Amino acid sequence: MAITYHNLYLDLRRALRLAGAPSPDLEARELVCFATGKTKEELLSVGGLYISNDLEHRARALLERHLNGEPVAYLIGEWEFYGLPLDITPDVLIPRPDTEVLVDKAIAFCNEKNPCRILDLCAGSGCVGLALASQLPHARVILGELSEGALKVCRQNTRRNGLTSQVSTLQVDALVKPASTLGTFDCLVSNPPYIPSADVVTLDTSVKDFEPLMALDGGDDGLDFYRYIAKEWKSILKPNGGLYFEVGIDQAEAVMGIMADQGFGNLEIVKDLGDIPRVVYGTLCQQV
Repeated sequence: MAITYHNLYLDLRRALRLAGAPSPDLEARELVCFATGKTKEELLSVGGLYISNDLEHRARALLERHLNGEPVAYLIGEWEFYGLPLDITPDVLIPRPDTEVLVDKAIAFCNEKNPCRILDLCAGSGCVGLALASQLPHARVILGELSEGALKVCRQNTRRNGLTSQVSTLQVDALVKPASTLGTFDCLVSNPPYIPSADVVTLDTSVKDFEPLMALDGGDDGLDFYRYIAKEWKSILKPNGGLYFEVGIDQAEAVMGIMADQGFGNLEIVKDLGDIPRVVYGTLCQQV
């Protein structure tokens, strides 16, 4: 029996709601748009028209893969973050709304620096650094990342958002001391791997079976990257430079302590939209 675009969307949304999907409206719309090659605006305009059997089957096949754990962002190859459309592949983590809090706080700090040089360390898709560049025309941003695959995505996203004049990429290991040739920065932002190694296998299937392990595993207690970055990468910060971290659940106090031990002051913890402490930041007051 023929079905309209709108009714197909409603079918997918219903299935996602029954499965407990966190954003069934958004996910259903993205799957139907991708399967049919329609934009969101086009989908609204053709909602009452009948869809071909081939396109309907394609949408339902994508739904089945998603219900089996495959994230929508990997299925459609893109996702939105801070208003920016981003290419997404299994080489990078899928940007989460929680991370927008990190961007908000770094923007407030960097607005006062003109010009402003920013390093996004463990950049992944480049979402944080690109969001900062899009909001700070006076800023120059380096996306620092170890993974070759992730760096490719960073470069694609830089071009896609027209930010090549502000943003460059650099292959760099966050667990190795920075080269002096990097120069100095006003702000270092990082959403590093922070899942304790033993907890990785307990993560939801959509995460542990699809997202890159190297972007998740933060060592025995999940704090390896915070310790190393705060200690070794502070050398690239200018006096009173800012260090802005995203942290995992129940890690904020520990990360604040790590930063305090390394000479960072004016320390603050900020909660995300779910009321979970998500960002820890401060400024480099003294060398230790």
